[in-house]
Amino acid sequence: MTLPSKVRIVEVGPRDGLQNEKKPVATETKVELIHRLGRAGLKCIEATAFVSPTWVPQMADAAEVFAAIQKLPDVSYPVLTPNMKGFEAALAAGAKEVAVFGAASESFSQKNINCSIAESLERFRPIVEAAKAADVRVRGYVSCVLGCPYDGEIMPLAVADVAVALIEMGCYEVSLGDTIGAGTPERTKDMIEAVARRVPLKRIAGHFHDTFGMATANIYASLQMGIGIFDSSIAGLGGCPYAAGASGNVATEDVVWLLRGLGIDTGIDLDSLVDTGSWISKKLKRESASRVARALLARREAQSAAVA
Repeated sequence: MTLPSKVRIVEVGPRDGLQNEKKPVATETKVELIHRLGRAGLKCIEATAFVSPTWVPQMADAAEVFAAIQKLPDVSYPVLTPNMKGFEAALAAGAKEVAVFGAASESFSQKNINCSIAESLERFRPIVEAAKAADVRVRGYVSCVLGCPYDGEIMPLAVADVAVALIEMGCYEVSLGDTIGAGTPERTKDMIEAVARRVPLKRIAGHFHDTFGMATANIYASLQMGIGIFDSSIAGLGGCPYAAGASGNVATEDVVWLLRGLGIDTGIDLDSLVDTGSWISKKLKRESASRVARALLARREAQSAAVA
């Protein structure tokens, strides 16, 4: 078994991680989080979402956040654009990469974006075409790939159908999301195998939530299948408002620790990452969901106490 020698991490904390926070997060805090993540070595940071402030009030400052980012030359800052209005706003703000968000579950698609899977794909098509004309890259997301809070188990072929549709319409990459964190390693492998029969492995990413504590195990299973791109969120921020009990995305700190232990290069400074996760967790008045971060911070405290 040969694992990928390098892995690309897509940091989704500033968007997917913060979007469901009930209390408003200051614009300057969001911008500072993005800056800290860039300094830690993240090369792809999902910055914000150009969505209706009525539905996602936390992202109402999308244009302000995007304008305030001091963009590093070797870092990409994709934004979520679920419809043409959002895309046009992102384009006006200067976005060079956008993302569209579909589902492998009919019920989840209806609950999340108020349309069927087929209708959602038709909505995305003009966005992708407009993006192509503007030289803007488009990434596709597929949610509920390993289970749905309404439909239960999702068949791998259903995931593959949506992934193929996104690739064929022009998405450069498709991220497969275990939205409710119900996946297990063997089910993850079965799902990836079904998608990989029709989509090149280099264009598939994994997006795992940690509701049942299986996210890093599922990432390892994905690595065994040849996947080399993963989404993660600093301090494990995030969740899903449509899935009861669904915890946040897998913590970026935990993913980097796993990959480092496997000898896989990420180019990310783990100590800086842990500090960033600690900082945003304090800002949000909560404990980090990253077990690795908690362990390393406890080790630091013990070492400092011993020296003192």
